[in-house]
Amino acid sequence: MVQDRCLKITTVTARDIRWPTSLGAHGSDAMHTDPDYSCVYVTIATAEGPVGYGMTFTLGRGTDIVLLAVRALKRLVEGRTTASIYERFGQFWRELTSDSQLRWIGPEKGVTHLAVAAIINALWDLWGKIRNVPVWQLLAEMEPTELVSAIDFRYIEDVITPKEAIAMLEQNKATRNERIQHLLKHGYPAYTTQIGWLGYSDDTIRALCKKYLAAGFKAFKMKVGQDLESDIKRCQLIRDEIGWENQFMVDANQTWDVPTAIDWMKRLKEFKLLWIEEPTSPDDVLGHAKIAEALREYSIGVATGEMCCNRVMFKQFMQANALEFCQIDSARIGGVNEILSVYLMANKLNIKVCPHAGGVGLCEMVQHLQMWDFCSVSSTMEGRMVEFVDQQHDQFVYPAIINEKACYVTPKAPGYSTELKSDAIAHFEYPQGSEWQRMFAEGLFKPENY
Repeated sequence: MVQDRCLKITTVTARDIRWPTSLGAHGSDAMHTDPDYSCVYVTIATAEGPVGYGMTFTLGRGTDIVLLAVRALKRLVEGRTTASIYERFGQFWRELTSDSQLRWIGPEKGVTHLAVAAIINALWDLWGKIRNVPVWQLLAEMEPTELVSAIDFRYIEDVITPKEAIAMLEQNKATRNERIQHLLKHGYPAYTTQIGWLGYSDDTIRALCKKYLAAGFKAFKMKVGQDLESDIKRCQLIRDEIGWENQFMVDANQTWDVPTAIDWMKRLKEFKLLWIEEPTSPDDVLGHAKIAEALREYSIGVATGEMCCNRVMFKQFMQANALEFCQIDSARIGGVNEILSVYLMANKLNIKVCPHAGGVGLCEMVQHLQMWDFCSVSSTMEGRMVEFVDQQHDQFVYPAIINEKACYVTPKAPGYSTELKSDAIAHFEYPQGSEWQRMFAEGLFKPENY
C-alpha cells in the first residue's frame, strides 16, 4: 500500500456556478424544458498547498439549496488530515452521510447526497494530486484491499461482500497493465446526445448529425416523450441522417407511466433502438422491470440510473432485472466511493455500465470511472460506451477530449479533471458573475424569477 503525504485540510468552500444553456435549448428534454447547466463547485484547501476541486451537477434554480447543504457538512471535513480520511475512507464516507441530524433530510438521497458527492469528488481530486496520477490510474493501481476499504458495504452485502470484491479485483490484476496501455493508445468509446435535445429544430438536428458523423461517432441518442407523432418524425429524420448501421437510443427522462412507456416504445420499435432511457419514475423498480420484459421481444433494452439516488436503489434495479444498461452519474449518488460499489455489483450480476454524462463536469469525471472499470473490474468495453455532451468543456483546466475515432482520450493530468478556469468562475458565479450581471441588465433573465 502506498504511503501518502499527510496534509492538513484548512477550508472547504463552495460556489454556485450557472451557465445560461436554456437560451439555446441545450440540455432540453421532456421533463426539463429550460435547463441552465449549473454546479455547486467545492474547493478543499490544505495548509501545505495542494487543492482539491469537486462538483455536483444541477439545472439552475436549487443550486443555492445544495450550496447550503455543503456548508452544513463542511465541519466534518475542515481541520482533518488527509490521512485520517484516506486511510479509513469507507468509514469517513459513512460519517459524512450519517450525521445524526442532517440524515433526517436524506438519508443518502436528494440534496444532502448531492452535497456529499461534491465534497467526495473534491477529496478524490486531491488524492490524485497527492499521488500525482489521474483518478482512473489511482483507482487502477490501488491494491484491492485498499480500494475496497473505501466502500461502505452497508445494505449491499446480500449482493456483494468485501471479500468477493477483493477477489474480483485480484482476478484481473495480472492483465491490468495490458488494458492500461490499450486505454493510453486508443481511449474509451463515446456516444453523443448532442444531436437530440428536445428543443432543437429539424435543421439543427440534421446539421449536428452530419457534424458528429464526421467526427467519428457511431452511436447517437435523442430525447423523446412530449408528442408521439413528433418523436416518430424525429426518429425517422435521425435514421435518415445516421443510417441503419449506427446505434440509436432514445431517452424519455421519466415522463411516462408504465403502460404509456410500453405503448409508446412499441410505436418506435421500427427504428431499431438499442435502449429506452428513463422510461418512467426513477424510483419505480418494478415498473422498469415490467417495461424491460415487455420490450425484450423487440431487442430494446432499458437504461436508467442518472437519477438513481444510492447504491441500494441500484442493487434493487439489478436484482429485479429491471435494467440492461446501468447509468451511473458521478454527482447523483455519494461520489466516487459509492459508485465503486455499483460497478462491482453490476459486474457480479453481468450488467453493462454506460455512464450518464449530460451535464457540467460529468464527462470530465465519468471518463475516469469507466476507464477504471475497464482496467480493473469488467475488463471489457464490449457493449459499453460513455455519453458525451459537448457543453462547457472549454470552462475546465483539463477538459474531456474526444479523439478522431469518437473515443475519450485518456486523462494524464493528476486529479479528477474537475478544476474550473478562474475566468469561468468570474463570469458565471451566480449571481455576481460578470456574465450574469450583463444578462440581468439586458433583461435576458430576471433575478426575482431565478
